[in-house]
Amino acid sequence: MQTVYIETTVPSYLGAHPSSQKSIATDQQTTHQWWANERNRFRLYTSIFTIDEASGGDAGAAARRMLFLQGIPQLTVNPEIEPLAEDLVRLLRLPAKAVMDASHLAICILHQVDYLLTWNCKHLANPVLQKELVEYCRYHDLYIPIICTPEALLTSSP
Repeated sequence: MQTVYIETTVPSYLGAHPSSQKSIATDQQTTHQWWANERNRFRLYTSIFTIDEASGGDAGAAARRMLFLQGIPQLTVNPEIEPLAEDLVRLLRLPAKAVMDASHLAICILHQVDYLLTWNCKHLANPVLQKELVEYCRYHDLYIPIICTPEALLTSSP
């Protein structure tokens, strides 16, 4: 069974009130469709990075996000993750506010997770950055996860 890492934007979209912005509302609906109809085709994982991010902020919103993460196993944070994340920050030229994105990616690489599921299209599901990531991982003989949105893993149209 293929594996999927649940990054923070996924439970955020699942637990959020419907957005008034049409594009975000559509992405939220797609996320709900994937969660209801597709997630059982995969072995899901998350990490303390997702838990920390999802549990922050407004208490009500955090509680809704955390409901979706219940029962999903957390990948172990081992000592190799931090230096790899630091390399990824430099490689992908991520701003300081996006350091956690590199940690999500590093844990997927080191645990050889098939898919990193995210709506973060600026720092993660970005084809330009992914090309650089592929080259880096090939050079260093590292696993290359597929970074995508829930929409990419739907077997039928929303």
